[in-house]
Amino acid sequence: MDDRALVRAIRAIIGTDATDDDCAVIDDGENYLVMSTDMLHETTDFPNGMTSWQMGWMAAAVTLSDVASMGAHPIALLLAVGVDRAERVEEITRGADDCCRAYGCRLMGGDMDAHTECTLVSTGLGRVSPECLVRRRGAQPGDVVAVTGIPGQAQAGLDGYKEYWEALVVPRPGVFEGQALGRAGATAMMDVSDGLSISLHDLAEASGVRLDVTESVIPRPEGVPAEDAARYALFGGGDFGLLFTCPESVFPIAGVDATGIGRVSAGSGVYLDGMALEKVGYSHYWE
Repeated sequence: MDDRALVRAIRAIIGTDATDDDCAVIDDGENYLVMSTDMLHETTDFPNGMTSWQMGWMAAAVTLSDVASMGAHPIALLLAVGVDRAERVEEITRGADDCCRAYGCRLMGGDMDAHTECTLVSTGLGRVSPECLVRRRGAQPGDVVAVTGIPGQAQAGLDGYKEYWEALVVPRPGVFEGQALGRAGATAMMDVSDGLSISLHDLAEASGVRLDVTESVIPRPEGVPAEDAARYALFGGGDFGLLFTCPESVFPIAGVDATGIGRVSAGSGVYLDGMALEKVGYSHYWE
């Protein structure tokens, strides 16, 4: 069983609205509040060689990326730290605080505990006006499908391409891009941290549409053999770009470095150059 199968089970308990997006959405009168939480473990989420500062940065970045995918401005982040050695806490906290400050957010506390392995749990809060909120389920036939940044860089770093190590261990969430996309009228959006292919499927399923993507136009990491670069771009995880759809009339969007990679149409599924695209990406699995 993978984590997406578990989400389907959870939906039966708390409902689709609470599980469809990267964040929970709370009506706060004039605005919406969005909330997300993420758990990272040293053995599964932090590659060998990462510093404690980088672990703290990454813990904040994964949650800020979720907030960004809703078109929201991040307000505050809490960080729970479980560590095997107390001296790690300070640098983890500095990393998380530096990430928050870089994106206009505040690290406002959290919790700490002794743990057999480094485990970080980050919880973020953001704010967005109703007209700028973007969910996964709004894609419309005729919309452009686009992605920000260059998917596959983090996977290249993980596989030993040293020029992409920084992209892996100090990911840059698309906070400012997400807000610009919300203001411009993006119809659906999510981040691609689990990989582009699986994210395309998640967005298509949430919106009830078909996505047709052209492989030759998908950005990919330079300096990597063509076959590996194509595989990383489609199926590699750890990138923090934004996958979104928007009307053709508003694309490209000023201030957002994005590449149009396809179109939305009526129907279901995801197709790469006319062939069904395998739904593969990063997932947690249980026996």
